[in-house]
Amino acid sequence: MNNKPGTPVTVIGLGLMGQALAGAFLKAGHPTTVWNRTTSKADQLVARGARLAPTVGDAIRAGALTIICVTDYQAMHELLGASDIELRGTMLINLTSGDSTQAREAAQWAEQRGAHYLDGAIMAIPPAIGSADAVILHSGPQSDFEAHRSTLDALGTVTYLGADHGLASLYDVAGLAMMWSVLNAWLQGTALLRTAGVDAATYAPFAQQIATGVAEWLPGYAQQIDSGSFPAEVSALETDARAMAHLIEESEAVGVNAELPKLIKAMADRAITAGHGGEQYPVLIEEFGKPRND
Repeated sequence: MNNKPGTPVTVIGLGLMGQALAGAFLKAGHPTTVWNRTTSKADQLVARGARLAPTVGDAIRAGALTIICVTDYQAMHELLGASDIELRGTMLINLTSGDSTQAREAAQWAEQRGAHYLDGAIMAIPPAIGSADAVILHSGPQSDFEAHRSTLDALGTVTYLGADHGLASLYDVAGLAMMWSVLNAWLQGTALLRTAGVDAATYAPFAQQIATGVAEWLPGYAQQIDSGSFPAEVSALETDARAMAHLIEESEAVGVNAELPKLIKAMADRAITAGHGGEQYPVLIEEFGKPRND
């Protein structure tokens, strides 16, 4: 089935994100039932037309699909695992943060109880929910996603990743790795330039230009990784390692923390020792792809 505007939905968990999710459904015209341990968190939503269910079971029965957005997977299991809660035939969409193993185990648990289950990840802050800037990732059976996509569109830009329930969680943490790496690199550069009296606002546009330029390399570098061939079309890793040494030396000379560049250079040095010095930077995937046992 394809949900239409007016499809009843349920949101369980009314933290800031859960409130934003329920608010977006209300704005899109979906009858919305909510439940939260602290019932006062539903007050504003009820004032806008939401129905506060007295129990979790009542909340689940009220909706054609149920969105779960709680603290963690343990909280989800505690809420939905009671013997008096019937999940058979229910469409559960779990937008609780966790890891891929938890997502796969939750899917198996839900399916054993007769529920349909999609796992998801929210790549947005609460104020963005309901806009195109809110990217909501989903993984699990495609038929379940397509059946409810038109309803889920109320939340933002909904994206289907694949049948593996763990994919949404993996994309979530991969996105966080990108975010923190970019921010940490910017902070490293900002710390360096501040020693010369350059403020962060002055450096930021230059850093943004560099980040945008590097992002354009990713599709070509991805082809190298997927093919397992890393010809040095732009720069060899051993050349990059010399630049890393310069960054470390400069940082130490001006009294700036050099832990981050030292970490990356240590990985590059291991790859060079393994014979990859003449290959291009993406060859470091071999270092990122294996555990480090110290």
